[in-house]
Amino acid sequence: MKILKFYICTFFAVMMLACNDQQEPLNIEVFETSASGNKLTRLTDFIAVGDTVSVKLNPDQKFQTITGFGGSFTESSAYLLNQMSTENRVKILEAYFGDDGARYSLTRTHMNSCDFSLSNYSYAPVEGDVDLKHFTIEEDRDDIIPMIKDAMVISTDGFKIISSPWTAPPWMKDNKDWMGGKLLPEYYDTWALFFSKYIDAYKSEGIDIWGVTVENEPLGNSNNWESMHFTAEEMTDFVKNNLGPKLEADGHNVKVLGYDQNRGKELKEWADVMYEDEASSKYYDGTAIHWYASTYDYFPESLQYAHDKAPNKYLIQSEACVDAEVPKWQDDAWYWSKEATDWGWDWASEQDKYLHPKYVPVYRYARDIIGCLNNWVDGWIDWNMVLNKQGGPNWFENWCVAPVIVDPESDEIYFTPLYYTMAHFSRYIRPNAKIIGVENSNDKLMVTAAENPDGSIAVIVFNETETPRSIDLSLENKSIQFTISAKAIQTILIPKT
Repeated sequence: MKILKFYICTFFAVMMLACNDQQEPLNIEVFETSASGNKLTRLTDFIAVGDTVSVKLNPDQKFQTITGFGGSFTESSAYLLNQMSTENRVKILEAYFGDDGARYSLTRTHMNSCDFSLSNYSYAPVEGDVDLKHFTIEEDRDDIIPMIKDAMVISTDGFKIISSPWTAPPWMKDNKDWMGGKLLPEYYDTWALFFSKYIDAYKSEGIDIWGVTVENEPLGNSNNWESMHFTAEEMTDFVKNNLGPKLEADGHNVKVLGYDQNRGKELKEWADVMYEDEASSKYYDGTAIHWYASTYDYFPESLQYAHDKAPNKYLIQSEACVDAEVPKWQDDAWYWSKEATDWGWDWASEQDKYLHPKYVPVYRYARDIIGCLNNWVDGWIDWNMVLNKQGGPNWFENWCVAPVIVDPESDEIYFTPLYYTMAHFSRYIRPNAKIIGVENSNDKLMVTAAENPDGSIAVIVFNETETPRSIDLSLENKSIQFTISAKAIQTILIPKT
């Protein structure tokens, strides 16, 4: 895939600037993305700089099992792919799912419409159709379904799909609107049936749905676009009495993830209700979370709390993006600069403003993913895979940024630095990998590591400082020294010994 300019060599180079005389050298490959211009570039030459940071790996100390990394199949992304030439459509899908690309393994899509749709629509359009005899996924046949199917053909290892509703059709809600309101109790069984029919309909297309979230952002979005409100108690009652039993009765072995909104105190409150006892937690397979509560804080305390409440269940980041921004076209420097703002920059309450300062887009991604992996999160999903130069299409004009930006009129593609940042994780930390112990001597660097099913170890190092750093990486009786650039993220791949 020529556009990406990175290839995996068939051998491992031995790189040593300095190595303890009593230790054997480690065989490693180093890939770096940096503000200076590296884009998942394989590095082989290093010059020692400054003080050396010690990073010691402990593969005997194992934490969560990885479910995967990836992005979302939205109608907006799929529609844009249909506007591109066949060559560039394939190039983008190869970049995300191909063996020489990011190898996405965990994805998300929406049931019914969402803000990144072209219009409001529902699979249950006929009012009062409680048995859903007129249920149809026809709206997805032009865009979303072809995109998923094409990705399936390209992906060697395959990928999991989580589906999320933003709202039930208005006729099932107390306010009869796409935005806000609550599901009327008399339609709880119908809404559970809706999930079952959706899974069946996609199955008939040859697409397996791995999991569902019960509701995207049940706390609401100020009624700006499709939404439906649940309290933690209401959602848990629906899952316990309606959704869980219906999926079980219909033979659907689909993971059910609760909550699906921001971290912080709300996550703790929902975890308390969801996992209060055996009855409340029976049909929950895990918790889904978003990152929009802050542009810098990944909320380790609430992540740890959610894990402790349900240590044997999934904890998956299901949505994140650079929101409230129009993409900067072919301007790598912007993605490495502290110029981005989010919704909270304008809309947050005064007491929460401090959580929403300007931020560096690449830093926010790298910091959050590493922070999540070091606090029990087992999956991390980006939002739209593809957007246009406006940050849409989006019927609400809620502009956002995606890792890949396209200009359909000129048939051009821009792989932003966010694409390469995501690939540092998705390409090298594979499903069923185990997060392992790491000792890091310098808190100015963030580090995480995972042992893959094939026995290889992927170490990700993030240096947001203006200073390059020398790193002494050790594993058992072997070590090696190398350098990470200033303002850079690296993946260090260690083959099975």
